[in-house]
Parts: sequence; C-alpha cells; structure tokens
Amino acid sequence: MEDLKWLEVAVETTAADLENVAARLTMNGVNGLVLEEEGEFLRFLEENRQYWDYVDDELLERMKGVSRVKFYVTDDADGRAQLEQWMRGIDLPYTTAVLGENDWAHSWQKYYKPMEIGKRLYIVPEWEKDTTPVPEGRTALYLNPGLTFGTGSHASTQLCLAGVEEHTTPGCRVLDLGCGSGILSIAALRLGAAEAVAVDIDPKAVGVAYENAAMNDIGKDRYRVLAGDVLSDRKLVDELAEKPYELVLANIVADVIIPLSREVRRFLTPGGVFLCSGIIDTRAEEVVAALQRNGLTLIGRWERKGWVALAAR
Repeated sequence: MEDLKWLEVAVETTAADLENVAARLTMNGVNGLVLEEEGEFLRFLEENRQYWDYVDDELLERMKGVSRVKFYVTDDADGRAQLEQWMRGIDLPYTTAVLGENDWAHSWQKYYKPMEIGKRLYIVPEWEKDTTPVPEGRTALYLNPGLTFGTGSHASTQLCLAGVEEHTTPGCRVLDLGCGSGILSIAALRLGAAEAVAVDIDPKAVGVAYENAAMNDIGKDRYRVLAGDVLSDRKLVDELAEKPYELVLANIVADVIIPLSREVRRFLTPGGVFLCSGIIDTRAEEVVAALQRNGLTLIGRWERKGWVALAAR
C-alpha cells in the first residue's frame, strides 16, 4: 500500500489572537489542534525549571516570536477541500508541509543505531534486535524508548552507563532514581545485579521501563518500577529505605541531585556507591560540595561534552 501523505498546516497569528483563531477553526470543524506560542513555552520552562539545567539555544530560537495553530489534513483532493472549508472566514497566512504516514511514528528510528558503551555494554534498539549480532565480549541491552525517554545516546547517560558498568557487582541490589526508559537499572541487571527498583516522577515511565525490562528477559520478580517524587513523598522515601542498596543511580539534574544527596545515605548499604549524572559542568562543584556536606566521599568523576558524572561512597 502506498504511504499515506499528510499536510501539516500552520496558521500564523498573534499571541493575543491565538485562542480566538483556535476557537474559529474548531467552529469550522477542525479537531486535533496544536497551539504553539513563545510566551506559553517560556512559562512552561520557568515553572518546570527543576527538571533541567539548560535549554537548547536552537529550540529557544525556533520558538522566538512564535504564535501559531497547527492541524493536519490528508494530502489529496479530499484533504485540500477540507482545508479550504476549515479556513473559511479566517484571513490569515498559513504554510503547509508534507508528511508521510511513517513520519508520525517511525522515521525518527533511523537516528538510533546499535552503540558500544564502556567495555561491556552494547545497546541495540528493539527494531534491530533480530538483525544485529552482538560483538563478542559485549552484553546486549535492548531498548524501545518510544518518543519520550532516552536511548543512551546522550552524553550524560553514556557517562552514567560507564559508571554502572564499573560499579555493578554480582548479586547487588540497585536503586534507579529518575529512571526514564529504565536504561540504567536494566543495564545493571544485565551486568549481574540481582534485583533493582526504579522510580520516576512521570507515571508513563513505569510502562516503558517494564516493557524494556521484558525485552531483556527481566521479570517483575527482579525488577520493580514505581511512580513518585522522592523529594516530596516521605512515605515513598521510607519504603525505599527499608532495604538498602549497594548502588544508587540518579541521572537527573543538579537541582534534584543536590537535595537528593540529603537522603541518599538512607538508601545505601555501608560502602555502597551513589552514581549521579545529568550534571552540566558549570554546576558540578555545587553537587560535589552537597555530596561531601551530606557525608559522602567522592571516588570518581567523568566528563564528556560539557556533562559530568560523579561517584561517591
């Protein structure tokens, strides 16, 4: 069957008139609107700044001055007739871009290829599981991150994976805070950990991590994933601290790691290791100071492309 084509229609307006334009389009029969506006974008960044230390300059530039409404029609005679009907009475400039049906979900997959991490790990996307041989001496880690969580290509995740490889010992217990796709804790299990618990503030992470674990033949008898915020949920903290871990992982951001360092000793066995990453280099010394202030001794530091990972005991 020929790939179905779509038109992405972007109607340019002003911030003040954005909602009015959206309402008029809805009255004309449009559903599935996407609203893009610089001010709303900047407010979102400010209100959620605890989850990141920087925002890509290219993304900021792309959103500069933006006020637009987007919707989609099929790229054929019916779709163009529908577009004409939906735009009736709306005298505003708009642009169209052609998208193939595969662009909606699968074209991004071409950017994710198998990769070697450290000395032992070999990350393989699910869609290449049956066609990619694993190099001798490497342990395969299969992932299907979807469009939400990471695959291991980011420098901070690679740093943390190298630390996981170094500090995972046979039969150890692992706690993964801010687990996302589950990549770190699943890697530890593949490298010989006996069991792991993973936590993320985003409930969607639970399903993603369990799916990735199953793909690696890891069942719920060894792997438990929870949704919650370890900075605010005391009950969750107490539950996690009931049985300490030899390795605690946190690939998050400095503004979360710093307050987390006050709690992490509760999670660790004597001699256990706290491995943290996601730290932009300009914030590294703040994190080091927080770790030391809370009774942890720095035993390792790795840097890559402006990112820092730290290991403390």
